[in-house]
Amino acid sequence: MTFRTRFAPTPTGPLHLGHAYSALLANDLAKSAGGAFLLRIEDIDRARSRSQWEAQIYDDLGWLGLNWHEPVFRQSDRLPSYTSALDTLWSRGLLYPCTCNRRDIAAAASAPQEGAPLLGPDGIIYPGTCRKKWQDTNRGIGKRPTDVPLRLDITFAAAQISDARQGNAKVGSFVETGAGPSGESGEVNFNLTELTDTIGDVVLSRRDMGTSYHLSVVLDDAAQGITHVVRGQDLFEATRIHVLLQKLLDLPTPQYHHHRLIRDDAGKRLAKRDDARAISKYRIEGCSPADIRAKVGL
Repeated sequence: MTFRTRFAPTPTGPLHLGHAYSALLANDLAKSAGGAFLLRIEDIDRARSRSQWEAQIYDDLGWLGLNWHEPVFRQSDRLPSYTSALDTLWSRGLLYPCTCNRRDIAAAASAPQEGAPLLGPDGIIYPGTCRKKWQDTNRGIGKRPTDVPLRLDITFAAAQISDARQGNAKVGSFVETGAGPSGESGEVNFNLTELTDTIGDVVLSRRDMGTSYHLSVVLDDAAQGITHVVRGQDLFEATRIHVLLQKLLDLPTPQYHHHRLIRDDAGKRLAKRDDARAISKYRIEGCSPADIRAKVGL
């Protein structure tokens, strides 16, 4: 099996040192394995994506000495694939419409009987307000609504997995070659309790996008034949969502390498708003690609 990995930035701002580390590491791992390094532009957020940022991505990566196999994947070109997957999940009764806004969710999760709100990969874990209103007899009936966000009923979805139906506590697993929360690599297993208590019913279709990060990344990795996903440790918890979706949609599960995060002097991980760490600014200041490698510890 050919080693295939990818770098998948969003064109919503400048690439910073954290992006440089992730892209360089993915490229280096693919090169050492005699594999392929691919590029994907995750531009499903059409309200914030900008063509100038996409152009800057190509320019910065080229300056770093990276090149990629095959044409660049752009999520905005793949909406029919996302629509088809959503139709499949809807017809199987795995999705339900949700009319809650962020304020509604925060209020429900903070109710006295609920205790302190729990946080998951997408923020406050959804308390299931709309799921409780959605009758089981309505699951999968009628045309999938497109004017309202759709959530995955994660408990019902996990029950579709063969191991879970047979009483096996394990719902899914993946191979971690980086460092998970325990700091060790190896097989990572998860069960239904972990899904419901630490993730909850995640959104798979946003009204303004027609999809979501979780759904798109799973479908795109499969379409590109990705065998090894290289990304930051901040996405480790989301991997359980992705493995569950892979099982539900009968897609292969790649290996995952969650790498350390590049942080500022105060220990805070870098974000797009950290323009002072932008690759383009280091370039203007006269840094070389080798200097960038040194700054990120490669």
